[in-house]
Amino acid sequence: MSERVVLAYSGGLDTSVAIPYLAEKMDAEVICVAVDLGQDGEDMEVIQKRAMDCGAVESVVVDAKEEFAADFCVPALQANALYMDRYPLVSALSRPLIVKHLVSAAKQFGGTIVSHGCTGKGNDQVRFEAGLAALAPDLRVVAPARDFAWTRDKAIEYAEAKGLPIETSKKNPFSIDQNLWGRAVETGFLEDIWNGPTEEVYSYTSDPAKPRDADEIVITFDQGVPVKIDGRELTAYEIIDELNRRAGIQGVGRIDMVEDRLVGIKSREVYEAPGAIALIAAHMELENVTVERDLARFKRGVDQRWSELVYDGLWFSPLKGALDALIAEAQKHVSGDIRMTLHGGKATVTGRRSEESLYDFSLATYDTGDTFDQSLAKGFVQLFSLPAKIAAARDSKKG
Repeated sequence: MSERVVLAYSGGLDTSVAIPYLAEKMDAEVICVAVDLGQDGEDMEVIQKRAMDCGAVESVVVDAKEEFAADFCVPALQANALYMDRYPLVSALSRPLIVKHLVSAAKQFGGTIVSHGCTGKGNDQVRFEAGLAALAPDLRVVAPARDFAWTRDKAIEYAEAKGLPIETSKKNPFSIDQNLWGRAVETGFLEDIWNGPTEEVYSYTSDPAKPRDADEIVITFDQGVPVKIDGRELTAYEIIDELNRRAGIQGVGRIDMVEDRLVGIKSREVYEAPGAIALIAAHMELENVTVERDLARFKRGVDQRWSELVYDGLWFSPLKGALDALIAEAQKHVSGDIRMTLHGGKATVTGRRSEESLYDFSLATYDTGDTFDQSLAKGFVQLFSLPAKIAAARDSKKG
């Protein structure tokens, strides 16, 4: 009996070529799994049919848009997740969810091998395989592009020889990954880090320099979860989707950066994440209003480490699980409204209100009604400064 390979299928060149190649190389039946994560411009029925036309024995499409939004994007939002303080984990967030559905398909169809289209230079190979190691360590992994040294030229040549029903033109120089949380673009002329991105690189966002009226929006959170836009109750998916559109029109969320890949090299990436960037800005400001100072200070370090773990493919690790618990605890009072202006490529907070607010007007004001007892400040400053004063006295003696 032939082995069965469960392939993470995107519908693109690399994974389409992998179907007949794996079937021949391993004498295996290939089951394709495509996961709908809210990516724009991709017809999942077309992708499902393409897999069968390329030789798959089964082609599964999973509608995971709501699951991705609620169980992956929202936790990233609550962690204010920005790798290297800039990248909102667009691709990194999707991989553990895809892994989850690959494992499910392997159980359903009797798969013993899982395959993906990642190269040996990228982060995604780690994300897929670390996730599989945690959820289904008995499954073998084969990565044709990495394990059999596939190049793009070889893939195009193979596709043409097999007559595969996919576009094999070199006209589009970019490698693109996209989902509800954003869009990642690399390769082509972007590999020269002196070259600026042109407008053809972008799809989720409009040119922020073009004149247009500003868009004012109010986002409502309940314990760190976005639940309303302008007073309308929506699911997390609907909120991110609407913000992608409204913030995207204003050019919000364009990121051009050189980042540190897990494998040790630096890589130039261009991202578009209008909804993610707007929501993170809103959530961070609501935390400023509602989270106690020492918890907020500690959480900033937790947020950074959480982002690194997810970027590195350790979604299912014990440390991430422990950090999840702390972040969840910190969200208990993160409820209220944030008003933002979306304009000129920026999402700017202009108003905050919350029944959980720690902001006390009577303590903060410098006008009549101030209840802050300034007579206590002198002694506080003296005691606070005492360690530095003592250390300075010691050092002056040595001098």
